[in-house]
Amino acid sequence: MAAALCCASSAAFADGSPTTLGQVIVTATRTAQTEDQTLAPVTVITRAEIELLQPSALQDLLDDTPGMAIGNQGGPGKVTGLFLRGTNSNQVLVLVDGIRVGSATAGTAPVQDIPVDQIERIEIVRGPFSSLYGSDAIGGVIQIFLRHAPGTFTPNASVGIGSYSHWKASSGFSAAGEKGWIAVQATHDQTKGINACRIGAAELFVGCFADQPDRDGFHDNALTIHGAYTFNEQWSADALAMRSQGFNKYDGTFSDSDDYATQVVGGQLHFRPNDRLNLSLRLGGSSDFDKDFLADVYVDHFDTRRTLGSLQADVALGGGLLSTGMDWQREAVASNYTFAEDARTDRGVFAQWQRGFGPQSLQANVRRDDNSQFGGKTTGSLLWGWDFAKDLRVTASWGTAFRAPTFNDLYYPGFGNPKLRPESSRNIEIGLRGTPDWGHWSLSVYRNDVSDMITWDAAINLPNNIDRARITGLEGVVGGQLAGWDLRATATLLNARDDAVGGFYDGNQLPRRPRQSARFDADRSFGRFSFGASWYLNSHAYDDIANQNRLGGYALANLRAGWQFNRDWKLQLALNNVFDKDYETAYFYNQPGRNFMLTLLWRPGHD
Repeated sequence: MAAALCCASSAAFADGSPTTLGQVIVTATRTAQTEDQTLAPVTVITRAEIELLQPSALQDLLDDTPGMAIGNQGGPGKVTGLFLRGTNSNQVLVLVDGIRVGSATAGTAPVQDIPVDQIERIEIVRGPFSSLYGSDAIGGVIQIFLRHAPGTFTPNASVGIGSYSHWKASSGFSAAGEKGWIAVQATHDQTKGINACRIGAAELFVGCFADQPDRDGFHDNALTIHGAYTFNEQWSADALAMRSQGFNKYDGTFSDSDDYATQVVGGQLHFRPNDRLNLSLRLGGSSDFDKDFLADVYVDHFDTRRTLGSLQADVALGGGLLSTGMDWQREAVASNYTFAEDARTDRGVFAQWQRGFGPQSLQANVRRDDNSQFGGKTTGSLLWGWDFAKDLRVTASWGTAFRAPTFNDLYYPGFGNPKLRPESSRNIEIGLRGTPDWGHWSLSVYRNDVSDMITWDAAINLPNNIDRARITGLEGVVGGQLAGWDLRATATLLNARDDAVGGFYDGNQLPRRPRQSARFDADRSFGRFSFGASWYLNSHAYDDIANQNRLGGYALANLRAGWQFNRDWKLQLALNNVFDKDYETAYFYNQPGRNFMLTLLWRPGHD
């Protein structure tokens, strides 16, 4: 985000209580502010943390987020669902540098197709944010930022080899001058994989519904180009392009492999005529392509294309920051199937007010979306914070959100219902945070009521708005240093249940949401050596709303080490699932056993 936004945000909070400097984030308000200024619970994952944790896929990074549950269908490269704060995987908005990504037919984002080597940082904001972003942001917003330039010309390269015939390579460079910068990164990732689905699925008619005892691998190639330029004190611009494409094998009765491609292209123009006003114009789009095969024979294809535009004005006014804006989006679907409608548009207008009142802070948002399919939808939110003692803040919030039905929900031939309404939610939350000298901690308790949930209605043999859910949760985070160790722990207590009073499944747990989960990370450097470990604990869950297919609870341990054997070269080793635990995050889908990845990194000038 342009420096002008940071300045505008600082002006807005100038009369608030003093805050310590922290990481600058933009997702919680669509303006720049430090992490300790935000009123919403947020998790930030930096490039340094990505390299430290050595994840094999993006899902491994996101799994560290409080309130996050992962549903993966057979290991890296396979379909991955993100269940944030008990919401469905299609009720979480995923952005890449401000641009919405995902399938308009399935309604989910292809996080399994975004290589971690292309990522600079990730911001995960938990809670309802449709009042800023529109549809899908019921559980939260995940924003992925692509590689940036850290300074002068800096090349980088890495190569890794691991279990299951897994190998990967990455190469790129970044360069910065007085007025601009550019970053280019290319990656390759491939593995022979594991057998995605357990034997017996066909007989029991569960999971993938097929018995295909083979190894289901994938390969992926990706390229990112990202840059920015400052023309003068008033005008600046940035642009990006990312494409990830590959081939993936899996198990299934209708298809068992696919060609895929995910692409994001966009740019922003910033105009800052004075210290009180910042204008930004964003143009861009994304595409999600999937072509399915069964035994190497073409079955079907789906091609989603999104085109978007956004205009935003941030004005320092009356001791606060007023942000107003307009978003426009067109979604189009191409397929071998004939949809009754294959395109729709959405226009949204929003306003946000941020203001500090001594030790208290306030954020108010309102948004109106006008969709060509379902008409209008208004959402709002109110967030409040009070620094009532040194290094202590209490927060409270209320917000509404919605999710628009997908093209499959509405128009899939023979199975769509064009009369569907958007899903809606109402969330309340109270939080407490502390930033003592030794680190940080936070507690959040929330309740989210989701109504008009879209599910299959046997009475009409079509999807319908007949379900409800009530989600309550408690999240805790603590981090700091002890005896030279960097320590971080998160814990979540979650009750996500069906709330359709009198319904057949009233009171049942929503699928793939464990009621208890915890994470613990410990890392330490010893000169040129580093060592770390992670522990993951999840209670049991169910894979179906009838609560018949049980996913057992599990505990996992991962180890990692690094050796900076000279200034430019580093050797890393990751050992995952150390105790070779058999577990599932989706019913009858296997997960990798004990596995390793050995990586050699070249980063000239990096100490």
